[in-house]
Formats: sequence, structure tokens, C-alpha cells
Amino acid sequence: MSQLLRNLFPPKAKHPELYRRVIRQEAEIGGRLFGPVMPGARREFFCLDDHTWIWHEEWRGDDGESHSVMTRYDVRDDGIGKAQESRKYSYVGSAEARRLYYAIDSYNKAIDAQMSVDKD
Repeated sequence: MSQLLRNLFPPKAKHPELYRRVIRQEAEIGGRLFGPVMPGARREFFCLDDHTWIWHEEWRGDDGESHSVMTRYDVRDDGIGKAQESRKYSYVGSAEARRLYYAIDSYNKAIDAQMSVDKD
């Protein structure tokens, strides 16, 4: 959840449905930051809490099979950890950390812009 929305809305424990709705909306906005999503596919990018970012994609391959990938980034004092379903937990290198930084910056700007539109 973006810092702005974290300040506007009560903690998730007190209002779990409101928290889920805000996260879903932010995930959808974040997913559109990286270009159009193919019809029938889903892409999400969002801030789960103060230190956790989620990238999730679902799509149907040419073979008709459903595919999905979820990546969790843990932003820590000693680096950025990365977890994916079938891969070993590891820390990202500087190039991936830089891409994540730019993605987070774009995300925050998009969320702030959406908040401005919603206020009008």
C-alpha cells in the first residue's frame, strides 16, 4: 500500500475489506505501468507493506495452458531479497535493484496522480 494511502486509511486489522479493496486498486494501476496487458491476462504490481513489493502475472500460453509468476521483493537494510515460487531466495544485483527503484517511483507517481483525479 502506498505511503499516501497508508496515511489516509486505517490499519488492515481494523478494516480488512477496505484494505483489500485499496490493494486491488493499487495492484491494477501498478500492473498498467509496464505497457498494455494482453486480453485474458492479468498483471499486478503493488506495495504490500512497508518493505514488501509484489509483481504478479497470469496468462494463457500458445498451448492453451495457464501460467503465472509471482515475485516478492523484500526491501531490507542489507539489500533487496527476491523470492519466486520455484527459485531459491536471493538478493538482487544492482541492475535489478535500479529497475525496481524506477518501477517503485513510477508506481508512486501513478498512485498520487490517481488520488488527485479521484479528489476532483
